[in-house]
Amino acid sequence: MNPWPRAMPALITPFTTSGEIDIDAHRHNLSLMSDRGATGVLIGGSTGEGPYLESGERHSLVAAVREVVPSMVAICGVNAESIRQASAQIAEAEAAGAHAVLVITPTTLVRSRPDLVEAYFLTVADLAGIPVFLYSVPAVTGVELPIDAIGRLAHHARIVGMKDSGGDPSRLATLAATLAAGFIAYAGASRALASSALAGAWGAITASANYAIADVALAAGGDPTAQQRLTTLTATIEKHGVPGTKAAAGMTGLRAGASRRPLVQPGGTALAEIADALSAAGLMTRP
Repeated sequence: MNPWPRAMPALITPFTTSGEIDIDAHRHNLSLMSDRGATGVLIGGSTGEGPYLESGERHSLVAAVREVVPSMVAICGVNAESIRQASAQIAEAEAAGAHAVLVITPTTLVRSRPDLVEAYFLTVADLAGIPVFLYSVPAVTGVELPIDAIGRLAHHARIVGMKDSGGDPSRLATLAATLAAGFIAYAGASRALASSALAGAWGAITASANYAIADVALAAGGDPTAQQRLTTLTATIEKHGVPGTKAAAGMTGLRAGASRRPLVQPGGTALAEIADALSAAGLMTRP
């Protein structure tokens, strides 16, 4: 049986105004997401401000999952530009009890060297003691992991799947045989969950699951009505980036906290737009 959940939040990371992780708020968020049906969570992804996490913080965030909801699947984001950095982050995740890592495409010095990017993933997988998911998120990295490279990387015993946040479900068609053999594809673009499911995606890991997990789960199962609701809602929220997601999460019961600079909280007009969208969707729990 496939152990990987169908719908998971790319969980926000709450920080204090001084920039420290608010671990009590994080525990609250884990408990609330579990109450709302989440059986798995991505820690330290793009929405979780993974690029801003410091040494030891992945361990703290993942360890809290094991403490608060021991049965919850925990995937930990790896945001590294070198194999040395990636190895250290994976070691933290493993030590804290993560079930897998989600490794973002490195870009800073290898953007134009797809051969080095592919070699990076292979070496990272060799070093990891837990399963590895590839992470292609061109809106963040500025580069999309090529489908042909994904097909080759999928042959590595420890690379079990990917999260594709590019929003183009047609990419999965080329991977049909790979997916049929058990390679797990998660859609990461909220606007394309239902179409990704039809193209072979196993499920979804999204920012929107922080505030609309029920519709994420339905859309990831191919429900077009839920997809339309989600598309309408996220069109307003996601244009405000990670802080917009955190604001929405806070309005629906999570303890969002602050973001690390240079990210800043949306202004009054943006907050009003987000609140109106959540109210229209029936998701607001506080003004």
